[in-house]
Amino acid sequence: MGADDYDQLSELGRLQCERLGHYWRERGMTFDAVLTGSLKRHAQSLAGIVSGLGTDSALTPQVWPGLNEYDSEAVIRAVHSGPLERPLNAEAARQHFRLLRQGLRAWMAGQTQPVGMPSYAEFSAGVAAALDHVRQHCKGAVLIVSSGGPISTAVGQILATPHDSTIEMNLHIRNSAVSEFSFNPKRHVLQTFNMLPHLDSADGKALVTYA
Repeated sequence: MGADDYDQLSELGRLQCERLGHYWRERGMTFDAVLTGSLKRHAQSLAGIVSGLGTDSALTPQVWPGLNEYDSEAVIRAVHSGPLERPLNAEAARQHFRLLRQGLRAWMAGQTQPVGMPSYAEFSAGVAAALDHVRQHCKGAVLIVSSGGPISTAVGQILATPHDSTIEMNLHIRNSAVSEFSFNPKRHVLQTFNMLPHLDSADGKALVTYA
């Protein structure tokens, strides 16, 4: 929140992803397929994971634009005509998230069309298409690298949650967190949500940030 360039992974974000890859390497985790959004930060996140997994890991992603994040500023501007200040203090942050919740509710209900963005129905369909591809064409362990909006939308689709619940999941997702689904050709099932096993240590807790 408040970064000059959203689509640029920070050094802290790179470290979080590298630690995730290292955590998986220690446990012998391998992946049979990888899907990512087309954002630069998605490629950078995957690079951090691969670095942690080790030089013998070759993960060639399938790029799915349907896994890209929504534009939070556009969402807010669709319901707020005033100036948008960078949220640099607690009150400004509370106002930012009040407006974001309001904007997301309106977008998801089809009441607004944020500039430069798809409708929420199209956004949701892009996420569903990625999940459908996994069910129909993938076997084994599949890694999906995405952002908070698509991740919460995927969980919301699987659990059939109302929009407000999907929004709250979105706003509480932690950077580099892992959510696990099991799947078969007919459906996905949520196993875990928003977990940080790679940061579950005294020094790791200081690295926890929110999307």
